[in-house]
Amino acid sequence: MKKKNIIKMASGIAIGFINGLLGAGGGMLAVPLLKKYGLSTKEAHASSIAVILPLTIFSAALYVFSGRVNITDSFIYIPTGILGAVIGAFILKKIPDKWIRRLFGIFMIWAGIRLFLR
Repeated sequence: MKKKNIIKMASGIAIGFINGLLGAGGGMLAVPLLKKYGLSTKEAHASSIAVILPLTIFSAALYVFSGRVNITDSFIYIPTGILGAVIGAFILKKIPDKWIRRLFGIFMIWAGIRLFLR
């Protein structure tokens, strides 16, 4: 097996671990890794969703079956979350890569500070 593929597989383990443990954050790790492997900013963000989706579905199923999910409250977010995803995907096509990188960086800093201070 090629060294590059082993590194990608190890990255997948790390992304899945972070996503499963924290319920989010796998995409924040996936985007820089995908860019490192040669994807453009827009490709990395879109591909991150494709990578995270099956991981999130699997993690969510584990949490639901273990009884740690309030399903009623969770379903409130789904319709508006889908609307937000459609809007975000549409806007991603319109924004220059430079601004996507900046917005992503600002969001990561904001999220990190917010988590640290709580």
